[in-house]
Amino acid sequence: MQLSANYDVLAAVNNWKLHGSPESIPTDITRIFAEDVLTMDVFRNKLSKPVFKSLLSTVEQAVPLDRSIADIVALAMKEWALEKGATHYTHWFQPLTGSTAEKHESFVSPDSSGGAITEFSGKELIQGEPDASSFPSGGLRATFEARGYTAWDPTSPAFIMRHSNGATLCIPTAFASWTGDALDEKTPLLRSIEALNRATLQALPLFGIQAKKVHSSVGLEQEYFLIDEEFFYRRPDLMLCGRTLFGAKPPRGQELEDHYFGSIPERVLSFMADAEYQLYRLGVPVKTRHNEVAPGQYEIAPLYEHSNIAADHQQLLMQILKNTARRYGLVCIMHEKPFAGVNGSGKHTNWSLSTDTGMNLLDPGDTPQENMIFLFFCSAVLKAVDQYQALLRICVSSAANDHRLGANEAPPAIISIFLGDQLSSILEQIETGIANTTPEAGLLGLGSPVLPHLARHAGDRNRTSPFAFTGNKFEFRAVGSSQSSSFPITVLNTIIADAIMELTAELDGKIEQGKDFSSALLELLSDIIAKHKRIVFNGDGYSDEWKEEAERRGLLNLPDTMNAIPLLDSAYHIALFEKHHVLSKRELDARAEVMFDHYFKTINIEGETTEWIASTMILPGAMSVLKEQSALAISLKELSIHSNAVLTGIKDLTALCDELHDALTVLHTANAELGGESIHEKAHHVHRHVIPAMNTVRTCSDKIERLLPDALRVMPNYREMLFVK
Repeated sequence: MQLSANYDVLAAVNNWKLHGSPESIPTDITRIFAEDVLTMDVFRNKLSKPVFKSLLSTVEQAVPLDRSIADIVALAMKEWALEKGATHYTHWFQPLTGSTAEKHESFVSPDSSGGAITEFSGKELIQGEPDASSFPSGGLRATFEARGYTAWDPTSPAFIMRHSNGATLCIPTAFASWTGDALDEKTPLLRSIEALNRATLQALPLFGIQAKKVHSSVGLEQEYFLIDEEFFYRRPDLMLCGRTLFGAKPPRGQELEDHYFGSIPERVLSFMADAEYQLYRLGVPVKTRHNEVAPGQYEIAPLYEHSNIAADHQQLLMQILKNTARRYGLVCIMHEKPFAGVNGSGKHTNWSLSTDTGMNLLDPGDTPQENMIFLFFCSAVLKAVDQYQALLRICVSSAANDHRLGANEAPPAIISIFLGDQLSSILEQIETGIANTTPEAGLLGLGSPVLPHLARHAGDRNRTSPFAFTGNKFEFRAVGSSQSSSFPITVLNTIIADAIMELTAELDGKIEQGKDFSSALLELLSDIIAKHKRIVFNGDGYSDEWKEEAERRGLLNLPDTMNAIPLLDSAYHIALFEKHHVLSKRELDARAEVMFDHYFKTINIEGETTEWIASTMILPGAMSVLKEQSALAISLKELSIHSNAVLTGIKDLTALCDELHDALTVLHTANAELGGESIHEKAHHVHRHVIPAMNTVRTCSDKIERLLPDALRVMPNYREMLFVK
């Protein structure tokens, strides 16, 4: 019986054809950069000075938009879009699905003479009304309550998205219900940016710093996998779940560590160049590309941007990577752990705080005043992460990220801060008031006169830390590769705004008591360091000793999503978000419900897919092999030939088939019993029963895979998917 999937591994990699016409990619990046973005410079050329000045105040100073100029701005936007070849526009928003949404409207309207004209009004620019009934709302809306509104976000520029037959004007917007509740990721993000701005502007005058605006800056490192689409479409688990539910570990994975920063395969490099070209046209400042640790894994990273724009650009980046990969016969996989046994993918979120004058408040300075500013805001981060460690863990929680956190190079689920030796020593001196020798950065000699001396950083890197200080920013390494970056950034903005506000009030109080500024600041910093130093850990986050030490310190260990998300809408977190007007209780409750719902549906789909593949592909395939082996054994017996190889093979495969059958019975029962009516009960049920049953089925199936003849496999294996480029 022929069970082969009838695919040719070499054909998959050698016979791919570029989908669509290849576009010449200019090498002059400065010429094409942001050419499909409606920048303020474009508006400057298309608007009168008074109108432009009014719009600029809205964008840069958060002055409410003057509705009297809306029609003028809309006309300029329409003219620019038509010049770029756009035929439609859409309000581009970020619902609670974790991705983006859009409803396209044509610029064309019929006129009274039977012809057509192009129209786009200020009202259409400012507000749209997509159907809100089918988006996740966490109970904020009933299904029959369909009305929802999109509201233009003028702080994030509109852009043109191109396709093979035209182009569309995309207008970044917020998304809210008829009742005014935020149904998206952008609205809370914008609110948190304003909360951080308010808190920081209250603190800066204490240090003699003048600023009109403060914002968080974010740089997001995106990891992803690429596999040939021939393999992808022959893997139902990858197609439906985004990850492999089966797959025996190949003899070689990432053990030789030769993929990391290795030479980029030609087809992959061509894909990268194409994607970067499209991103440059959209104003996304991509800077870095390289091979990642796992075979078939890569990374792309843009430069720092305002956090709102960075979050929008991150969504564009993921969309373009996925779309462009298909042109090269590849599939881009964003799942946090698509392949077991090798590194998963993250979205390292580098967070910093800057003024409108360009001052990075987390950059250690060369003068005592600059260092005081840095230490104040660094201590605020220390306090925020310690007090809201649960919230940081929750905002990166998902069924997908559970497979990654604590595995290989991903950080553990216990939240801690890595500061490095030098900064840790400085904080210790401030706490104790005792000066000692601080490790110096200095120069690093490399032992050869040919090689230059390198500037040594003040601290080494720690790849096992979920939250690490890396020079002039903090790197939140726990964010998952597939998730929207908006909510983690919202959480960071809010908790640090809260800490800054409290530190400012305490410092003000000490000064009012008659203490001079320097003494008051040192006393405050000493208190903060003493209270929150438990969150600092510079060692190996993977070690069992750290888990024990973290427990002694009283740090939270929330190993998986179902331990984390029940804490999201606690009174403690509700008070935080309401205090800073970022999320109401209703909105936070809704997000908890959405997280429960997404977790349940993810595992439910995986559980049913596991049962389906194992029942209809793996077990029948093994049975067919048994049939052939049994026929061979009978033939040999008739010839009076005894073969231990044949009999042992039959015995081993029979035992595994029985083991798989029993495991499938357990999984079928777990899938059928959804564990109650509420989404909470269902989520807990799949966590407690479906996941263990899935794991047992996989263990049996992966053992069977090792016993099946290569020609009779029905799905591509790890060796092919990870190493065929």
